[in-house]
Amino acid sequence: MPWPDADFPADPYPGVVPPTSFVHVDRRSYRPDEYGPLPGGDREPVLAYGSNRCPSKITWLRAELGLGPEPVVVLRVRTTGVAAVWAAGFRARDGQRPAVLAAAPGVVEEHAVWLATPEQIAVLDVCEGRGERHRLARLHTGEVRTEDGTVIEAPWVYLGLGPARRPLLVGGRPVRCADVPQSVARRLAGEPAAGDGLRHP
Repeated sequence: MPWPDADFPADPYPGVVPPTSFVHVDRRSYRPDEYGPLPGGDREPVLAYGSNRCPSKITWLRAELGLGPEPVVVLRVRTTGVAAVWAAGFRARDGQRPAVLAAAPGVVEEHAVWLATPEQIAVLDVCEGRGERHRLARLHTGEVRTEDGTVIEAPWVYLGLGPARRPLLVGGRPVRCADVPQSVARRLAGEPAAGDGLRHP
């Protein structure tokens, strides 16, 4: 049985995510084995470490930013050497603190990769404020592996651009999203890091 969006609310940020890879269609998330053959075509891997892996957020992208009805294919992945950390600034839409990616030697986390079409990437560009809040780059730090152990080489990823989307430093150290919930993160005080420590040509 597919999961309804209601099982994965988007608030508080970054939202709730399915425990496996999934295909999102019409407010429902299907395990790949119950969906059938995955959609093919021209798709690129885009690492999602914040709210873009939440099904309710995907539905919001469809309703508010024109993401089309085609399936969104989301692979669960394990990253090594990078981490989602809280940003120095806040989202204008709701005042929540977003995540940004930073180098984190030895750290292992669970994230997701969209196998995104060019049209889907265009919508993500708008959502992420490409060229203003974020830049889109190839990730050459750490490692990204799918559930079956396949390495995804140099996936695309949205990285913070400008002081508000640099990692927040508290006591001189970034704060991992895995360690501190949004309710606490919103009240943190610190300063923007000089950079994210990532290699991204």
